[in-house]
Amino acid sequence: MTLQPGDTFEGPSKTLTDAHFLLFSGVTGDTHPIHYDVEHAKQTRFGKPLAHGLLLASMTALGASSARDRIDGFVFVEQGCRFLKPAVVGDTIKPLFVLEKIWDEGHKRFCRFTTSLVNQRGERLLEGFHLYRVMPKTTDTPSKEKP
Repeated sequence: MTLQPGDTFEGPSKTLTDAHFLLFSGVTGDTHPIHYDVEHAKQTRFGKPLAHGLLLASMTALGASSARDRIDGFVFVEQGCRFLKPAVVGDTIKPLFVLEKIWDEGHKRFCRFTTSLVNQRGERLLEGFHLYRVMPKTTDTPSKEKP
């Protein structure tokens, strides 16, 4: 199937738990107390531990979305996002993707997706973009030589 600008895809919804925050802290080394220390977080304007921004950005992985079966030959080139609202333990978030445009630069083809995360209340937590290079399909066929 061919992708067209305007195509939309969803990623799996996920309810955030302490385990997500702790696993991400362990992988990245980001152990700022705003992410896990309830008493520290109570003293902030948020009142609760917050999800790591990069954890939320990582949840916009296109390969986890319903597009995964249509994106062979894509190479992730760039991403950007801005955070609109915090996410906390108990929030259920869902990633959304819209193919914005496809274009050629010389012999290279690229596509750009808009990305967003929404919570269970329909509030947008993150908005951003992903840029991919579309790799040509190989025409190599297995050799039919006999041994």
